[in-house]
Amino acid sequence: MFKTLQTYKLLFFRLIAIVLGIEISIYFFKSHMLFTGIFGFFIVFLLIREMYFYIRNFVLLYDKTIASILQNDFSSDFTKHKANKNYGDLFQLYDTLKGRQNEQISKDIIYRSILNNIETGIIILEKQENDWNIFLMNDYFSSHFNVPKVSKWKYLKNQLPSLCEIIEEDDFHEIKTSVEISINEQAAQTFVLQASKTEIFEREYCIVLLDSIQNVVEKKEKDAWVNLMKVISHELLNSITPIRSICQNLQDLVEQDSLSAEDLEDIKNSVETMLRRSDHLQKFVEGYRKLAMLPSPKKQKTELQPLIENCLQIMNPLFKKDGIEAVNTISLKGPINVDPQQTEQVIINLLMNSVYALKNMTQKQILISAEAKENRTYIKITDTGSGIEKEIENKVFLPFFTTRNEGAGIGLTLSKNIIEAHGGYISFKTENGKTVFEICLVEG
Repeated sequence: MFKTLQTYKLLFFRLIAIVLGIEISIYFFKSHMLFTGIFGFFIVFLLIREMYFYIRNFVLLYDKTIASILQNDFSSDFTKHKANKNYGDLFQLYDTLKGRQNEQISKDIIYRSILNNIETGIIILEKQENDWNIFLMNDYFSSHFNVPKVSKWKYLKNQLPSLCEIIEEDDFHEIKTSVEISINEQAAQTFVLQASKTEIFEREYCIVLLDSIQNVVEKKEKDAWVNLMKVISHELLNSITPIRSICQNLQDLVEQDSLSAEDLEDIKNSVETMLRRSDHLQKFVEGYRKLAMLPSPKKQKTELQPLIENCLQIMNPLFKKDGIEAVNTISLKGPINVDPQQTEQVIINLLMNSVYALKNMTQKQILISAEAKENRTYIKITDTGSGIEKEIENKVFLPFFTTRNEGAGIGLTLSKNIIEAHGGYISFKTENGKTVFEICLVEG
């Protein structure tokens, strides 16, 4: 503000000097001092000319700086003008915006580098008026699907029609599905497609992620093996360490010349402990064998309603003992194609899980429901328990993981393996404070 006022003062002084010069020159003319008057007007002319160039340079510099800012062009060099304090605020604004743009460019380069090094196909679409344009396409998407980095949606649609049609059908909104894409007339490959829509500064964006099923499966398998090895090593060490310690103690006792009654009691207790740990280890191995040697399902047309009723009848004594109300709301008609014995085992495992979850609850209710849609049958088992803690959500289906002292930790894992062998999946979630286990079975 001070510098702007200073500029205005300089212009004001120039105008005052020009007006005074004109007045003085006129006075000389009136006093018949012709040559002095002409000289005075010459000085006024020089003052006007100087002020003209001063204002012109001032306006041109402002115009150039403002134009650079508006066009995001920060390549101009104003170093030679920075000594002039009249432009201080302008150059400070220019340097601030230039610094912010350089920072933003650096971030964009880093973000694009990260996206280009991710082994997942990524495209970000930006809506402009009624059309969608490609804001970003990472290197993996371009190379894996053999697509040039086009900027228009219609060009991408020409290259990958099967992908683009699915996104258009959902009007560029949330999608999570699988899609088969054929590349260079090769056999179609299956990919996991995820799309999400967001709005930033009144601009709409659609983010599309494509990942090979093989990559997803390999990652899941690797994580599963790592977790399984942790559990196995934990169980083995929990049994072998005390057994070895007991054996060392027994060796010390038998090397004595004589054994007292107290020593014999120690030997007896040690042998009992070794037997208990050995039994635990044997049960652990048997549980692993059950998981590893699960027979293939023998599918047959089975009515869902009688199957559920049979499971509830088996569990009824336990429900009565714990005061649990089991409500069956299934009204689906028509058979499902499953192995009835294995499916019954899964339902009973989930019901047992709910019984344990309701042990310390005042309201004890289990609700069983089902629905059929899109060639799939969904069976839900909901209980009014306290839910699954966030810390153990990723361990629920892990082999031998259990929160029960008497549990073996294979019930949910076995159930998951059975349903997956049927070509379906099993999942869980929390709805209104209730735990819901959902079984999805594909018809056919």
